Amino acid sequence: MLTDPDPDPDRDSAPARAWLAAAVTDATARAPAWEAHFASAGRHCGHDHADTARLRLLTAARAEPATLTRLYRQGSSAERRAVLLALPALVPGPEALPLVEDALRTHDTTLLAAALGPYAARHLPAHLWRHAVLKCLFTAVPVDTVAGLARRAAGDTELARMLRDHAAERTAAGRAVPADLHRVLALTEES
Repeated sequence: MLTDPDPDPDRDSAPARAWLAAAVTDATARAPAWEAHFASAGRHCGHDHADTARLRLLTAARAEPATLTRLYRQGSSAERRAVLLALPALVPGPEALPLVEDALRTHDTTLLAAALGPYAARHLPAHLWRHAVLKCLFTAVPVDTVAGLARRAAGDTELARMLRDHAAERTAAGRAVPADLHRVLALTEES
């Protein structure tokens, strides 16, 4: 994922590759321009490949939690998503959890999905993780995006209770119960 050699094969890729090579050089040297490159990656590499380009820049710059936090706080939704996707590779400990928690409070489903990657699987406390899984069900984010779902859900009686309560509320209101709910509920019964 971090080594996509062709940022956007659907457009003239030679300029995109040249731009990305120069941007990665700046990021590696931690030249002041690298953060501007991070912000403009979508324009140069295409929106479909902006995450990959941004991840390469963050990795090349060896971005530390303070830099990641600044980029996240000042960034667009796409830039925030890239920061969240980079956390597992750049932050070994829980110090970036406030970024994940912020993303879980948004109504942006792309941020919610990115926040529930491998970093959250390792560091998000159980209570917050359970509520994030429920939020996926409320917002129709596929639970397949939740990294470590089977491992964390296995034997989680509190998650099972929350899922049953949610299903009962939806049924009482005459609303459909999401199919993913039954899938996650089945995972809680495994040990």
